[in-house]
Amino acid sequence: MTTIYFEDIEIGQSAEYAKTITEADILMFAAVSGDNNPVHLNQEYAEQTPFGTRIAHGMLTAGLISTVVGTRLPGEGTIYLSQSTRFKAPVKIGDTVTARATVIELDPVKKRVQFSTQCLVGGKVVLEGESLVIAPSRAAS
Repeated sequence: MTTIYFEDIEIGQSAEYAKTITEADILMFAAVSGDNNPVHLNQEYAEQTPFGTRIAHGMLTAGLISTVVGTRLPGEGTIYLSQSTRFKAPVKIGDTVTARATVIELDPVKKRVQFSTQCLVGGKVVLEGESLVIAPSRAAS
């Protein structure tokens, strides 16, 4: 895990994390979250939906943004304050999701970093939004 201190972060800087969504990921997320919606767990049910097959939980996909800010940029010691999320397309079992966070605003007084966030599958945006975090600072060390 890395830490990029607030003092070293610049507007336009970005980081990514990619993960292929598996059957196990969906089952574990359902168990941890309690979200047993059949669109995620029951193929026969899901075939009757507009998606035509099972899809990953939206918040499982959104959680990959947390991986970016918590392990890549700023990384270890980051405190999540907020996340807005707009789901644009479904994620299916076997899809590789690339989560990206790009710095769009810096608040030096509060050591806050605003990110534009996206998740992509094959170059297609499946999720977009913004997140706000408090970054670790050398001044606080």
